[in-house]
Amino acid sequence: MSASTNSTPVNEKGEQVLQDFKLLDAVNDRYGGVVVEVTVPLESTLFTSMLRASIAQWRQQGKRGVWIKLPIQHSNLVDPAVKEGFWYHHAEPNYLMLCYWIPEGTHTLPANASHRVGIGAFVMNEKREVLVVQENTGRFRGTGVWKFPTGVVDEGEDICAAAVREVKEETAVDTKFIEVLAFRQSHKAFFDKSDIFFLCLLEPLSSEIQMQETEIEAAKWMPFEEYASQPFVQKHELLKYIVDICLAKKDGNYSGFSPVHTSSSFSDENNYMYFNTRDLEGQ
Repeated sequence: MSASTNSTPVNEKGEQVLQDFKLLDAVNDRYGGVVVEVTVPLESTLFTSMLRASIAQWRQQGKRGVWIKLPIQHSNLVDPAVKEGFWYHHAEPNYLMLCYWIPEGTHTLPANASHRVGIGAFVMNEKREVLVVQENTGRFRGTGVWKFPTGVVDEGEDICAAAVREVKEETAVDTKFIEVLAFRQSHKAFFDKSDIFFLCLLEPLSSEIQMQETEIEAAKWMPFEEYASQPFVQKHELLKYIVDICLAKKDGNYSGFSPVHTSSSFSDENNYMYFNTRDLEGQ
């Protein structure tokens, strides 16, 4: 990050005073704001003076939101930024993002990511046995409950790829993703974030199980009726719905959402749209 200069400070009477001073380098965003990324070490006092001068100029220019990305090695600048009115927006392992609102009134900056995305994998073989696991961590540890393989979708990972990966990691069973059967949204979950959970249908391509010992206590193929009759499953309405959906799908009375490669003007990356291809194609 280099420094630029400007010559339009304003005195107490609102008059412009010609003077050179250092500014923070910034790029304009699409919403009338600016983004600053600190890339070189700065002493706190110098950073504060540069920040104040920069905000004064951005205010004159009619800018709105200000975003400052602070890599972890420049964490010494967090305190002076907060003292100038910035607040935390989000953090990643290697940086902290702070933000500031210049206009008067309530800010309209978008909130941090609000949801965590998870998957549950319904894998049934030709014998109508379902792939299930017992976990040795988390809420199900030591409960004896058999459950579908589940997991969290990684950043930049497609739902369909995450489902295949989680089954492979937990059981070593190879699978082919077929479709999303249903999804559930809940709130106040992991660190008070909302949660979206996708129930996915996968076709087994192998049968031998080698469980992931760090997270899985046991894994096996279980008759679906035995899975469904577990007291824990019968006790919870959500799980009973999952049982009904899975059975309806296997009996040919239910259509889920298949992944279809597509693209859009919103992203340069190819992506998936999930929809009921059978009904759309008139099958």
